[in-house]
Amino acid sequence: MKQHYQNLTVWQRAIDLVPRVYQLTQNFPKHETYGLGDQMRRAAVSIPANIAEGQGRDHSKEFAYHLSVAKGSMAELHTLLIVAWKLGYVNEQAMNQWEEALRQVRRPLVGLLAKLKTS
Repeated sequence: MKQHYQNLTVWQRAIDLVPRVYQLTQNFPKHETYGLGDQMRRAAVSIPANIAEGQGRDHSKEFAYHLSVAKGSMAELHTLLIVAWKLGYVNEQAMNQWEEALRQVRRPLVGLLAKLKTS
């Protein structure tokens, strides 16, 4: 029997990023509400959403595809965080914490993706 996506460590860690990103972007300048902030929120939501959608599919190949999309969304979020840092919206200490949080999602995501590709 297939494990429910909410029981996957990678999904749990990814879903925990979402409210953190929302909280971070609330502190951005007003003119970034529908620009950088919105794009960061969408990228953050995309990560656990694609993990869930892929796990809900019938075939491991489809799951692997959606995990790849989630991995791409993580790269997008990381890039947007770097942009926010370069614009002065995120300080260096916070940036280091974000990079660690992303690593905590990336590790199990890459591991699960590798496992699916070899099965």
